Amino acid sequence: MAETINSLEALGTSAAAPAAASAPVHVQKLDSLGRAYATGKRKNAVARVWIKPGKGKVTVNGREFAAYFARPVLQLIVKQPIVATDRLDQYDVNVTVAGGGLSGQAGAVRHGISKALNYFEPGLRPILKKGGFLTRDSRVVERKKYGKAKARRSFQFSKR
Repeated sequence: MAETINSLEALGTSAAAPAAASAPVHVQKLDSLGRAYATGKRKNAVARVWIKPGKGKVTVNGREFAAYFARPVLQLIVKQPIVATDRLDQYDVNVTVAGGGLSGQAGAVRHGISKALNYFEPGLRPILKKGGFLTRDSRVVERKKYGKAKARRSFQFSKR
């Protein structure tokens, strides 16, 4: 049956002791063309992102990203993970994004770029994780309920 352990030394050398759990090893994930692929999501927007070594060109749906995301705030959001990792002129980014509005699409592109950078260079994971770029923002629009004007707003009350 079970063996009796009488000392702490015997506990450490026991064959029944489980092996120490090691930290997960993150390896580089590239396709046959040497690109890293990732999917980013935010609200109803889904972005498919490919990253490859290049000169820092970002293309969204076949257009320059500054033309697609015209507002400076959205451009800032898209560039955040690249700036945080100091890889501004090292990678070309090609993005296909669909669904949602421009703000959600910018968030989806940021999430996808972060994941793709992590796949291309696993050593960047601590920087991206600390900045919160790898976490998907799970907030979505609440559904409309019956008996309500919107998700939570009631109809105007009148006594007469």
